Amino acid sequence: MRIVALGRSRAAASGFRQAVAYGSLALPVALILISLLLGLYEIRIETVVRALLSLVVPQAAEGISSTELTLTLRIRLPRVLAAALIGAALASTGAAFQGIFKNPLVDSNLLGVTSGAGFGAALALLLGGTALVVQGSAFAFGLLAVMIAYAGSRLYSSAPLIVLTLMGVLIGSFFTSLTALTKYVADPLNTLPAITFWLLGGLTGVTWNSLPLLAVITLGGSAFLWAIRWRLNILSLGDAEATALGMNPTRLKLLIILCATLMTAAAVAVGGAIGWIGLVVPHAARLLVGADHKTLLPMSLSLGASFLLVIDNISRTLLPAEVPLGILTGLVGVPILIVLLRRSQTVW
Repeated sequence: MRIVALGRSRAAASGFRQAVAYGSLALPVALILISLLLGLYEIRIETVVRALLSLVVPQAAEGISSTELTLTLRIRLPRVLAAALIGAALASTGAAFQGIFKNPLVDSNLLGVTSGAGFGAALALLLGGTALVVQGSAFAFGLLAVMIAYAGSRLYSSAPLIVLTLMGVLIGSFFTSLTALTKYVADPLNTLPAITFWLLGGLTGVTWNSLPLLAVITLGGSAFLWAIRWRLNILSLGDAEATALGMNPTRLKLLIILCATLMTAAAVAVGGAIGWIGLVVPHAARLLVGADHKTLLPMSLSLGASFLLVIDNISRTLLPAEVPLGILTGLVGVPILIVLLRRSQTVW
């Protein structure tokens, strides 16, 4: 009887965690609506709702001033959607990396994708590229950094994950040095400030043109991670267990790393170097719903999107001039992570 009762209790707890994880997906939607109201120019919620409806029913925009319509649909809406997508991408890939590396202190930046993307953006800005060229260059060099790290790790046959991690750190440091060299030769009056501001992270220049690639990669990558959620659970146990169950852990890890790299590169290309989300949010999600990726992934996705939406709202409203997101995520994320590490000792 005790065994049956224990089984029912665990099933109930599992069902509750699933309900919490999937129910949390409504939180970013609510925050997106709230974010459209906030800013130096306040807009009423009725106006925001009617402006959104006008995307489907043009007659709903009647009576709304052109200023409010432009501010809602052309400036704020793409920005808050980008914030939600970037936060979701960084958090979900962070959860996946912590699972396959079995390390609570890693995220998707481990293999140098952010450093590579930072150099790509700095190089494009140095050469006078447009916003889309800067984003494309950041995306391409982010992928290149991880490809070099992976190719370097293949030269050694022992301890592949350790070697891959080491190569990621080395390649990241190399691209960081290249970025420093780019800043050194840049025009200190025009180009250098642009490079520095981009590296601090921000969504000021986001437009509708910035969203298609980001949305496709983030949604597609999240769907892929969700589809292999049970394999992620097995990989977190170790390669021996995965092999015993008929899996090819090396190939699967490569696919996950490729997916996470694409998602991170797309996020960094649009939002710049925004840190700590992939490290802090999975810890919070794991504390709320446990380590099962069936609930961990949707909770991480939801909390990551919500976290960056809140940080972006603070950035836009705290001071007359925007505070770069990379600064705020560090200032907020470090204290949160310290508390979470203390509370989540028994989860790992």
